[in-house]
Amino acid sequence: MKEWALITGASSGIGCELCKLLAADHFNLALVARNEARLKQVARELEAAHGISTKVLGKDLGRAAAASEIFEALRDTPISILVNNAGFGWRGQFMRAELPLSLEMMRVNMDALVQLTHLFAQPMLAKGAGRILNVASTAAFQPGPLAAIYYASKAFVFSFSVALAEELAGTGVTVTTLCPGPTQTEFFKRAGMQRSSPWLQMMSAEQVASIGYRALMKGKRIVVPGIMNQITSTFARHLPAKVTAKAVHRINQT
Repeated sequence: MKEWALITGASSGIGCELCKLLAADHFNLALVARNEARLKQVARELEAAHGISTKVLGKDLGRAAAASEIFEALRDTPISILVNNAGFGWRGQFMRAELPLSLEMMRVNMDALVQLTHLFAQPMLAKGAGRILNVASTAAFQPGPLAAIYYASKAFVFSFSVALAEELAGTGVTVTTLCPGPTQTEFFKRAGMQRSSPWLQMMSAEQVASIGYRALMKGKRIVVPGIMNQITSTFARHLPAKVTAKAVHRINQT
């Protein structure tokens, strides 16, 4: 019997590329995103190309009940890999943003990830095997003026995931935290961050997914794709937060 993988944010970008890699390795896929029509198209293409089975769940993770609904829909599906990829950002001053937007971002980027991890890791622990990939960002390593909630949410994902990886050591369930830098996806357009800047040397979604997937299958705890992202994230972690906040503020103003 083929194993199943659950991927959120599967309709485009890094999530869609991860679906392709999993399908090529003959995993059946449970695909989650708001855009159900796009998910069905992705599912049809992967089924035809790789002979796998798919399940499509059009869910908005900004809804508090979405995670439990996904778990109930897949209760009888043996999920051996969970990919928490869904997330979104917004650029602008926190005090000028509508509060519901910030709260929705927190629900999608943090709450849903925690809920899905807790729900789907339980069967993995009972079986003594499983893999979890949580997508954070290099934004996790410093404060982010003009994108304060997004940066803070990714810092949460990073801290939570690394801590959970340590808690689960020796159980057969691994947690990998993927921290991509700027990536060529629809994310920046939706977030109002599209711009040309020497700071934004973007990797492709395919590159990021490939690096993250290899790390997941090896059970690595943390992976930062790209040499420049590794260098800048190392500096960010060792410089005072006041310094990095000012630097990010200048970048996000461009």
